Amino acid sequence: MIPTGLPALYLVDASLYVFRAWHSMPDEFRGADGHQTNAVHGFARFLLELLERERPRHIVVAFDEALDSCFRNALYPAYKANRPPAPEELRRQFAHCKSLCIALGLTVLAHSEYEADDLIGSALQLARASGLRGVIVSADKDLSQLLDGTDEQWDFARGQRWGAAGVAARHGVEARQMADYLALCGDSTDNIPGVPGIGAKTAAALLAHFGSLDALLARVDEVPHLRLRGAARAADRLRAHREQALLCRRLATIALDAPLSEATPPFLRASPDAAALLALCELVRFGPLTRRRLHEASGLAFAP
Repeated sequence: MIPTGLPALYLVDASLYVFRAWHSMPDEFRGADGHQTNAVHGFARFLLELLERERPRHIVVAFDEALDSCFRNALYPAYKANRPPAPEELRRQFAHCKSLCIALGLTVLAHSEYEADDLIGSALQLARASGLRGVIVSADKDLSQLLDGTDEQWDFARGQRWGAAGVAARHGVEARQMADYLALCGDSTDNIPGVPGIGAKTAAALLAHFGSLDALLARVDEVPHLRLRGAARAADRLRAHREQALLCRRLATIALDAPLSEATPPFLRASPDAAALLALCELVRFGPLTRRRLHEASGLAFAP
């Protein structure tokens, strides 16, 4: 953990943990309406562990609503086209997960044109100006580009935390180079092609030498002279796919100016909504232990 006196803003990549719960929790969970609630139960367990362990005063929970309407799809229609659409049962549970966060007094971020990553990046950008540091709760490597100063990223499931200095050990490049790195080697998870024939090791080596994608493309004639296997072929590929590399960087770069609706720093936890929490507990059929924990985590009295 990075020692710092700055208060922390926890930025939760909610969709990651909802999807994990959907795939890991048994589908026998059913709500009062008969629909599946396994993802809600799993997400609630994750959220409770986070709230009980950290007791955050400043927290935002970002959800992906830009499944096929993100601004990146306009730039590159094939963006994330490799992912199957979320089943209706899962979409319904996403709504319940958002309702749970709101009932607990947590700031929820969602937008039809911006992804959760963009909302997290934009919230962190504003929070820094308010004297907060970021703790990004996600295993997504894309989010490492946001790390600076005393910020941390936290892979909650694995219990691993790292700051900007730890990005190089994980990916071979500095945090500020992550978007350039993905522009070169691509990202199969998001269907970002990168430059054909440029792998992760080559991308890292090129950025270690040139510092940035812009410098690399401006000095591409120097590439064949590097002590790098296949350097001449790499130079040819960079020349042939220059525009694609620049496009891929735009796709991989997290927006820092996404609209956050009425959410503003310092993103303090609000008072919980006891009636809404009780109604949701009834709807998704949370057990008595989960109900007690949810009430205690939000400072509400619990009556079995």
